[in-house]
Amino acid sequence: MNCSSQEEIKSISTRKLKVLLAGEKVQLMDVRSPKEIKKGAIKTALFANYFDADFYEKAAQQLDKNKPVYLYCRSGNRSGKASKILEAKGFNVVNVLGGYMKWQKEN
Repeated sequence: MNCSSQEEIKSISTRKLKVLLAGEKVQLMDVRSPKEIKKGAIKTALFANYFDADFYEKAAQQLDKNKPVYLYCRSGNRSGKASKILEAKGFNVVNVLGGYMKWQKEN
């Protein structure tokens, strides 16, 4: 078994995220573009566009390193990449599987 957890980003389903959001205040970040966000987003989410050159800086300014960060995008691809960036900088990241498309289907 590989001891390095660097490779494996923790993840959560949209259903579990909904339960979590109902119970406590969590750091949820949407890494989609402003154009996508205009079409809808999860209410309590913070925003940092993954495609911005200063994505990390924008994200880090809004987040607390001492608390887990839940990331989502449209389908889970960008948030997976964004997770690796933030995790490399010391954040405890959880990727939301299926992203906003899955969230919309369930809610």
